[in-house]
Amino acid sequence: MNQKSVRDQIRVRFAPSPTGPLHIGGLRTALYNYLFARKHKGHIILRIEDTDRKRIIPGAEQYIFDSFHWCGLDFDESPEKGGPFSPYRQSERISIYQNYIQLLLNHGYAYYAFDTPEELETIRQTFLSSGIGHFQYDSHARQSLRNSFTLSDKEIHSLLERNAPYVIRIKVPENETVVFNDLIRGDVHVHTATLDDKILFKSDGFPTYHFANVVDDYLMNISHVIRGEEWLPSSPMHLLLYRFFGWESEMPHFAHLPLILKPEGTGKLSKRDGERLGFPVIPIEWKDHESGLYLHGYREDGYLPEALLNILALFGWNSGTEKEVFSLAELIELFTIERIHKSGSRFDPEKAKWFNHIYIQRVNPELLVSCLQEKAQGAPLSYDKDYCLRVIQLIKDRIILLTDLWPQSWYFFSPPVHFDLKIKEKVWKEDTPTLIQDFCHLVSDISPWGKDSLHSLVETFTHQRSIKLGYLLNPLRFLVVGSSQGPGLFEIAELLGKEEFISRISKIPE
Repeated sequence: MNQKSVRDQIRVRFAPSPTGPLHIGGLRTALYNYLFARKHKGHIILRIEDTDRKRIIPGAEQYIFDSFHWCGLDFDESPEKGGPFSPYRQSERISIYQNYIQLLLNHGYAYYAFDTPEELETIRQTFLSSGIGHFQYDSHARQSLRNSFTLSDKEIHSLLERNAPYVIRIKVPENETVVFNDLIRGDVHVHTATLDDKILFKSDGFPTYHFANVVDDYLMNISHVIRGEEWLPSSPMHLLLYRFFGWESEMPHFAHLPLILKPEGTGKLSKRDGERLGFPVIPIEWKDHESGLYLHGYREDGYLPEALLNILALFGWNSGTEKEVFSLAELIELFTIERIHKSGSRFDPEKAKWFNHIYIQRVNPELLVSCLQEKAQGAPLSYDKDYCLRVIQLIKDRIILLTDLWPQSWYFFSPPVHFDLKIKEKVWKEDTPTLIQDFCHLVSDISPWGKDSLHSLVETFTHQRSIKLGYLLNPLRFLVVGSSQGPGLFEIAELLGKEEFISRISKIPE
């Protein structure tokens, strides 16, 4: 078999299957590939691995595209963009795979197996019930099953002529040790006795992931395969395929990433964990119209994509510094595979919120104004941008999620209608109405209007009445915002303006 020319450029790929929403573990894998490619002036490819036709979910492929658009990760080649190695959907590359599987069959590295699923299931149950253990279709089992080793050429030809269902399996060598170097874990040794003759081509005429990904990685000049550690056990079989095809000198470097663990620190973080603990595990919302399943995403929960990427980068990698907050450009500059951890990293949803809060403080305030308008829950924000920007500056320190924008600012745009009665019980005294009424008469004379002049008036008024500042300020805040929330009352009053402030404190709720 012919070998290709030596690769001279960094080329990595992210290859999701459209079988549901993109997990943040997959997003982190894509991010690491992205950082590595950009760091080395290479290319990153998005390839859709859709050969498992039974598991494909309508809308999942578009969901993957939409997630990356929101996150701001751009691919150099993809089903959307195209590229020199199109097509980038495996379902559109079947003829390519058929040519390569035939090469393996011709050289004796793969074989036909005509065992039915029912027959294999019976064998599995027999193994379990007899105490032998789990059945494995390997170099020993294949000698007694219905395949190319036990059937004559004539029988095989006859079965193929009759279109009898079959699969094509890899012929794993006996009594060998497969050795390869993982860029994160070092040398890995696996004895072939532990491997089964995995299926390369299914009965539906589609290749399995194991076969298609090797062929595609070779044909697309992939230099590094950076993927999750769940694929580590399959790597020896992939290496055997490279050997069988004669591509060993063209084999990519492998790096298997550690898992993102549950917040408890045990086991892989799953979608169910997010539902159980109340935080997202997918980038954007997912709606499955057939099953009715709905999952909220980080976008809908009010996260900035930059914050999500930042924290995902740190779940499994460190910069070697004390710094935690990085722009995407800084991550690209600092990223190295050598600093990826071997062990899993526990996901911390509270830390994710902290990152988002930090990013909200740094983001362009005009973006927050746009978000505020989106999240105003139908309220007509007929205020000019300058006013909204001043509101943002006042409340920004209190915002953890973008969804906090409206709850933390609504009272700047409309007076309270509903009042927190528990707060009223705490701040409202018998003489409060009279006190507020007397104060109102003085407020109208303030000129110029501003937080400093209002502060001065409050200090003078409370000193004359021999009361503490809070005795007046707490009920004033209650009248202005309907609760005890918000930044400094003087800042709120200054922004609302004298007329609006007086209007609110003049109306005593029942």
